[in-house]
Amino acid sequence: MNKKVLVVGGVAGGATAAARLRRLDEHAQIILFERGDYISFANCGLPYYIGDVITNEENLTLQTPESFKKRFKIDVRIRSEVTKINRDKKTVVVKETGGKVYEESYDYLILSPGAAPVVPPIEGVNTEGVFTLRNIPDTYRIKNYVTQNNPKSAVIVGAGYIGLEMAENLHLLGLDVSIVELSDHVIQSLDFDMAAEVHRHIQSKGISLYLNCGVTGLYCQNGTYEVKLTGGDSIYADMVILAVGVKPESKLAKDAGLKTGIRDCIVTDNHMRTSDPFIYAVGDVVETVDIVTGNKVFVPLASPANRQGRIAADNIAGRNSTYAGTLGTAILKVFDMTVATTGCNEKTLAAAGIDYEKSFTFSASNASYYPGATYMTIKLLFEKKNGKILGAQITGYKGVDKRIDVIATAIKAGMNVFDLTNLELSYAPPYGSAKDPVNMAGYVASNIINGDMKVFHWHDVKDLDPAKVTILDVRTRAEFSKGTITGSVNIPLDDLRERMSELDPKKPVYVFCQVGLRGYLASRILVQNGFENVYNLSGGYRLLKTVTTPLKAFRSDGKKLHGT
Repeated sequence: MNKKVLVVGGVAGGATAAARLRRLDEHAQIILFERGDYISFANCGLPYYIGDVITNEENLTLQTPESFKKRFKIDVRIRSEVTKINRDKKTVVVKETGGKVYEESYDYLILSPGAAPVVPPIEGVNTEGVFTLRNIPDTYRIKNYVTQNNPKSAVIVGAGYIGLEMAENLHLLGLDVSIVELSDHVIQSLDFDMAAEVHRHIQSKGISLYLNCGVTGLYCQNGTYEVKLTGGDSIYADMVILAVGVKPESKLAKDAGLKTGIRDCIVTDNHMRTSDPFIYAVGDVVETVDIVTGNKVFVPLASPANRQGRIAADNIAGRNSTYAGTLGTAILKVFDMTVATTGCNEKTLAAAGIDYEKSFTFSASNASYYPGATYMTIKLLFEKKNGKILGAQITGYKGVDKRIDVIATAIKAGMNVFDLTNLELSYAPPYGSAKDPVNMAGYVASNIINGDMKVFHWHDVKDLDPAKVTILDVRTRAEFSKGTITGSVNIPLDDLRERMSELDPKKPVYVFCQVGLRGYLASRILVQNGFENVYNLSGGYRLLKTVTTPLKAFRSDGKKLHGT
């Protein structure tokens, strides 16, 4: 007897599950329910349509209901919301936009309702010029508002992926944009030290950045919004975008008595099967396992959703297929900068009780002697004991995508930092170096694990007492004259062997240079000449200054840039 499979939700995981199931079972009866008008659309492309980067709206939809039905022989029912699951009868209740209500039976049910934007409980969020962005109708509302009302300014509440993409695209349209973020940094998968460079880049584009700020109310008068901030400040704008995160749309599952977990996500096993053996769930609505920590996490990303949809279909079709968890690998375009992450950040590792170390490297995207090279900062997180790779964060302008994907693959394969040094990666001067930035990150981390280099970090500098330790700046005199760590001694690296007698070998020596390489060389010289406690500043003075220098308060035209 042919299976009858119902799929709730026609985007990402749901559409993938339906298409995969058809490829495995030509004779199954498959019905896909979508409460909106669109299926299989490109969520991640929506901000770029608003900013006129994507100009053809048809490019946002990968399949139409008609094309999906014709190609995959799937009964696609748009404007049809599944409102109830009757598990005992194995039926669902469906309500059409026109008001018709009916029941549909199933052998198997796949839930992929996704996640909904979080709307903070503050005054004014439901007014005309306040928007969230999650689907194509949201996109059209924003696009039409911009076209018809010609706003001059916008406030983005939330500095995650959608918030920063919307900030960039509204800026491209000529709007004066301000970003308000409750945390002390943008993009929460980043650590603060890596976000600091992003902050400065955002400000360099003329975007006003308000960190450590919440919004207490939105008040509209004569088409202008007063955005009230915690602390009493206000920003004035013609429109507001709420991008403070998403929450799983799990009410349907909860009402049916299915087991839920963190943040009300649906709990599944590694076959994507829920607590009911005839119901599967995939995508932004489910909790998953963090590959690094083993903890349950909520990771609303398209790539995991698509893989989960495929796995659910496999199992319904009789193929044993399992989901091994997620790394949360993600990448973001912030104007002309690229920001990418994979695995865990420091906050997650600390919460999980994992004993980790970190390293910072600053490498060229391609051979430095070949024209067009730009630099990227790589932060690598790894276990102190064995060097197992736990996470990475990269900011830069070229080649960031390639390097984060290499490290993500290494984490999935269970590699350690020593393995990174042995990776044979493609090399030609326009694309990389003979020692790729990933290799270099591995070399530096390996030196730390081996004990060839002891490190200290930017946040340790404030605790150094020049009376008890030697703070040694091995940069050139010209670099030293432009700024240094308070209390430091300047002996350029190339003079160090001849001037070593000026240093007290009994004192711990904290060495630094601009990015870390010369500091490493200096530490090796000192260690092999009788200095026992020598530490090199990971990431160098450049990282220290980036992280600790306060953000600019005002633009060149006098407009406030930072509201803290």
